[in-house]
Order: sequence, then C-alpha cells, then structure tokens
Amino acid sequence: MTERSCLSIVLAAGEGTRMKSARPKVLHEVAGLSMLGHVLTAVAAAGGTAAAVVVGPDRDDVAAEARRLVPEATVHVQADRLGTAHAVLQAEAALAKGFDDVIVAFGDTPLVTPQTFLRLRAALAGGAAVAVLGFQAADPFGYGRLVMEGGALAAIVEEKDATEAQRAITLCNGGLMALAGTHALALLKRIGNANAKGEFYLTDAVALAFAGGLPTAIVTSPEEEVRGVNDRVQLAEVEAIAQTRLRVAAMRGGATLTAPGTVFLSFDTRLGRDVLVEPNVVFGPGVTVEDGVIIRASSHLAGCHVARGAIVGPFARIRPKSRIGEGVHIGNFVEVNRTTMGPRAEANHLAYLGDATVGEGTNIGAGTITCNFDGADKHPTVIGRDAFVGSNSTLVAPLTIGDEVLIAAGSTITLDVASGSLAFGRPRQAALPDRGAERIRTNKRRRAARKAKEAGKA
Repeated sequence: MTERSCLSIVLAAGEGTRMKSARPKVLHEVAGLSMLGHVLTAVAAAGGTAAAVVVGPDRDDVAAEARRLVPEATVHVQADRLGTAHAVLQAEAALAKGFDDVIVAFGDTPLVTPQTFLRLRAALAGGAAVAVLGFQAADPFGYGRLVMEGGALAAIVEEKDATEAQRAITLCNGGLMALAGTHALALLKRIGNANAKGEFYLTDAVALAFAGGLPTAIVTSPEEEVRGVNDRVQLAEVEAIAQTRLRVAAMRGGATLTAPGTVFLSFDTRLGRDVLVEPNVVFGPGVTVEDGVIIRASSHLAGCHVARGAIVGPFARIRPKSRIGEGVHIGNFVEVNRTTMGPRAEANHLAYLGDATVGEGTNIGAGTITCNFDGADKHPTVIGRDAFVGSNSTLVAPLTIGDEVLIAAGSTITLDVASGSLAFGRPRQAALPDRGAERIRTNKRRRAARKAKEAGKA
C-alpha cells in the first residue's frame, strides 16, 4: 500500500461564523498548530503524495497557511457553497491526474490520526471503491447514520431523512471518506442535488457505489477522534483531548510530568528521557528538551533547544531562537531571548539576556540586563568563557566582553572589555555630612503638616 499514490483533498471553505472571529475557523490553533495544519500533517504522515485544499472566496490567509505547511499543495476556490461534493469537485484538475487513493478530509477535524487515514487507505487497497470513517455515537442525534444491507455499507442517511428504524442506528458518519482513484471522478460527477437544500452531498457517493455494485467499506474510530470544531467551546474541548494525547506520549517516552494536567505542550514539543517537568509549565511551538533536564514550575518555553542536564526555572521564560547549553542553570525570573548559553553558564536570578552569546562557565549576576534594542535595531552582546558579571550590571550592546572578565556590581558597560580585565562603570560614591538627616526631618515635618491640614478640614 505504501507504493500507492494518494491525493488528499482537504475542505477548508467553512467560515465558522459561530467562532465569532476575524480568522477563518480552520486557522484557529490546537496545541500550537492550526487545525488545517493538523489535518495536512496527518494525511502526509499517512503517505499522502499530493494535497489539494479547497478554500472559500477571498481566503488568501487559508491558502497561505496551506502552502506554508505543504509548499506543493494546490489551492482551489469554492466560490458558491453548493455542498461537500461540489467542494471536492473544485479540485477536479487534481483528481484527473489518476491517483490510486483519494482521501477527503475536513479542515476543522484536527484529531484524526495518521493511523486512521492509513486504515482508510488499506480499505481501498483491499478492493473498496468507497471507504467511510464511522464511529459508535453515545448520542447519535444529528449525525448521518451508516445503513447496512447484506453486510455491506449501502448508504449514509442524514438525521432529517432517516426512518424511525434508521434513527436507532448508533453507527454514525465521521465525515471522512476515501475513494478509489479509478472511480472517484465518475462517482462525484453523478451526485445530484435533489434535496431540500439543493446541494451536492459527498455522502451520496456511498449509495451510488452500492447501487452500481462497487464494494464499500467502513473504518471505525473512537468518537473523540472525529470531533469537529464549530465554536470556541468545541475548540477548547478538542484542545483538552490533544493535550491529553501529548502528555501521555511524553510520559510514555520517559519524561516525568509531576502534575500533567497543568502542563501544556505543543504539537511538536520534544522531551527526552528523564526530563522532569514541574507544574504550570507551558511549551510553545518548536521546543526540544534533551535528556535529564529539569523544567521547574511556572516556566514558559518556545522555539528553543535545551541541552541535557540543564535546569530552567522556576518562573523562567526561554524565548525563540535560544539555545541553552549542557548543564546551564536558568533561574527565577530570568528571560532569555535569541541567546545562546554555553555549557555550565548560569543566570540564576532576575536577568534579561537578549541577542547574547554567553560563554562556557560564565555567571550572570542578579539584575543584569543586555540592552540589545536602541529603539530601531537589535544589537548583540558577546560574553566569553568563565566571566563573572556582577549584580545589577547593564550591558549596552553592541558589546564584546572577553574571557575571564570580572564586571563589578552595578556597572554600566558601554565599551568592549578585553579578556582578563576587571571592568566597572559607575560614578564615584560621595557623601554629604548631615544632609540626609536634614532631608529626613524636613520630610517628616511636611507630612505632619499635611495630616494636620487634612484633619482640620475634616
């Protein structure tokens, strides 16, 4: 089956007005990836060799997302909403190329797994002309029913058209369909619109195939897998399912999540073995964490790589394009952005490191910041190995600090510092006798006078 060519047609023309959003429904994200992205990724993982995405009119944003994820995908516009079969036929040029398998999926069902798409393809490889994804519904009301005759799938009957006996059927239509490439176009073109809405329904392909003596098949999946999203409530429900899947996969892969329900992962989060993740940690897209790392509570990571044995947090933020080296310590309220921390470097307290390169074994003191932005452009700070940057230091980029440099606490450093130097940049301390006590007594008198005045008004 893996040698069979496969065209996936993803219907993404729905506007999703119930989302109450300026964004089209399929671009809303689940676990850090658009719903459209989840579907395209899953069909590709199931061996899809080509993709066609059907969008609504003036939906350049959906087309751009499809091409970002699958650059070779073709995009087709459904100008008039005339039903699902009509939508599939907008990709007729792709269908005409003669693929072995054709999968029709929907851009708002992001939980369907590659394994399910593979089972649909396997049904086609086994001789089916049409294979339908079905599920046993806890409450079948509103779903199309899968109607059997002689042990074969004969039709999909919608709720409003079903007889009383058919409404008792709990095996329901999950929406996805696979068609043999040799029959796909002919079946789709025979679908009519003799229904109350005057639309062309993809589900009618089943009855046409059965009536024509073509084999049909059902592939079943859990109900949660075929959940569609039409509003924000359903989006949150789907997010919860996706997070549970990701957490289970991470823990089975060797990571410890001490409070799994409080940890949020992205679709591409990679956690190594013996990683410990404490409560309330958020992983944005693009995070890789190597073996033996500790991510302490309430930290946020995105677009970064954390090498083995590092400790991050608690209350740390690692922003995109950052690389945290082996054995590095990133502590309380430290923010790292577009920065590389060399092995065993430390920034344990209250620091901001942006556009920086920090050498091996260097210590960044509490309150240190790299001033990387001048109001128009970002500038780099380079710190060598085994340097010690004292607390409350301000490093004004562009700046290069050599190896084994000591920066005195409270310094503002604006010039490059050669290796081995002791650098400080702060005004000389001065003291004026009695002026402090005089000012304190004056302030006391002013406060007392103000209180007396306020009391008199009362």
